[in-house]
Amino acid sequence: MAEERNDGRRKFLTRAGASLGLLGVGLAGCSRLSEKRWVSDLLHEVEHLTRRAQRLFAGGHALAPEFSKADIAPVFRANGTLRPEGENYSSHAANGFKNWKIPVMGLVERPLLLTLDALKAFPARTQITRHDCVEGWSCIGQWKGTPLASVLAAAKPKAAARYVVFYCADNMAGPEEVPQLYYESLDLLEATHPQTILAYELNERPLPIANGAPVRLRAERQLGYKMAKYINKIELVSALDGIGGGRGGYWEDQGYSWYAGI
Repeated sequence: MAEERNDGRRKFLTRAGASLGLLGVGLAGCSRLSEKRWVSDLLHEVEHLTRRAQRLFAGGHALAPEFSKADIAPVFRANGTLRPEGENYSSHAANGFKNWKIPVMGLVERPLLLTLDALKAFPARTQITRHDCVEGWSCIGQWKGTPLASVLAAAKPKAAARYVVFYCADNMAGPEEVPQLYYESLDLLEATHPQTILAYELNERPLPIANGAPVRLRAERQLGYKMAKYINKIELVSALDGIGGGRGGYWEDQGYSWYAGI
């Protein structure tokens, strides 16, 4: 697993270096460079510039491109965790996730406990969008789910809330390692974007396990690793410092950018 994480970090840095040009400094063999403070500082500064540029020129809630049914891929590619391990998840899967519950908690006036049926009771949004993976591939699919903005409105965020954190059921650690459950986060602007949904259907069918059943995040202006699968808890917080490695997501803790806008 550690080797996979390092490989992912190298791919990320290679892509970042390619997009920047980086003054001719190739990052293809960048394991040692990635450990240097100036490289890390530069990439984080680029991340902030990307976020500011997207929101300045595209607007805070500008929509990502949407496509027609003719553009939908015959098979939507899945990657990352393809099925969370453990008896708890397996028992929920065997029961069609009827008893899967997602608490919405933290800095909210009205904590919620959402079953799949309760989530489906909200007005739904359907969108045909392109998934862009940091590994370099893309795929188009039709997603249906509940706008996260509707859930947040029902929970009533407190004034101090700045981020929404998504805790997931998939363990990223190896069998002999301390469990590390996947997690991700968005700020409130991205969380309330009209195309940010808690998706429970893909291509007019219940969300497959390989794609994140029963509920995954779709944040269509972000790279794929931001769109957490197997969501089992949502928390509103004022800061990300005390969560996981403190950088706002599992892959971010390995060196990926927190803001992955495209």
